[in-house]
Amino acid sequence: MGLRIVKFIFFGNYFIGLLAVALTVESTVQLQLPFNSIPYYILIAVAPIVYYTYAYMGVQKLTKAANPRTQWYIDHQRFIVWSQRMLTLIAACALLTILVPHFHEILHLPYYFWLAIIFPLLAALLYYGLLPAYFFNLNLRNTGWLKPLIIGFVWACTANLLPLIDHKIETGINVTGTIFWVWLFIKNWMFCTVNAIMFDMKDYAIDANKELKTIVVRMGMRKTIYKVLIPMLCIGMISMLIFTTIAQFPAIAVIFNFIPFVLTLMVAYSMNKRKNILFYLVIIDGLILIKALCGITAALLLAP
Repeated sequence: MGLRIVKFIFFGNYFIGLLAVALTVESTVQLQLPFNSIPYYILIAVAPIVYYTYAYMGVQKLTKAANPRTQWYIDHQRFIVWSQRMLTLIAACALLTILVPHFHEILHLPYYFWLAIIFPLLAALLYYGLLPAYFFNLNLRNTGWLKPLIIGFVWACTANLLPLIDHKIETGINVTGTIFWVWLFIKNWMFCTVNAIMFDMKDYAIDANKELKTIVVRMGMRKTIYKVLIPMLCIGMISMLIFTTIAQFPAIAVIFNFIPFVLTLMVAYSMNKRKNILFYLVIIDGLILIKALCGITAALLLAP
């Protein structure tokens, strides 16, 4: 029973919705902003579930799939179709609840806010090749080395840009003039990119057979760990140390901000050996939740 619940939460991408909300709350607390509206949190929780589940909507009814996650979608196909319809309806209602009362404010958003909306939306559409081929024939999901950067970018936009746009629309608050949110955006982009590279390791054999040149396929598991993941995480920790020193963060807040990086280093080092898919979904995605919780804790310790 316990394993069935775990599979439901993680295979069904419902944990992804929790991560989106957690990162949004982390950004809000770090910037000392009021919380976004309830419809916004509903939208930001539901939309990623629908988006990530889309990749599995075309699975065929096979006798047995090699991938346990694919098999789960085959076994629960009717429920997934129903769930997608309901969640899409909920997301649409939440979006309309935001758009309709604030239509005038949306029309008068500064151009850079529109760019902040269009770029991640375009990246998300191109990731699945959802734009018509005659308009833009590109599927970022198959661009190998670019894929983790795009995933990290979209997650950073979700956590650090979209909440600010919602605040501007619903309350008129604008904090994009401060450098702190830029640093938070870059930190999230880097951390989520590392997470996406680690996640690509689960598909190493499949991607290699498909000749999909991901970073892991190009470099191999060991070189990816020691020449990409560990250096990126070390650069992130050094950058954080410099920033927190300049900003005069107390030691306890610095320690909490370092915890996710240290844990990610430990997980990256352990990935010399192959893991099952639930390891990637629970442990690697769980690192993002730990990062959000540690960031929230550190921000609360800094609060006056």
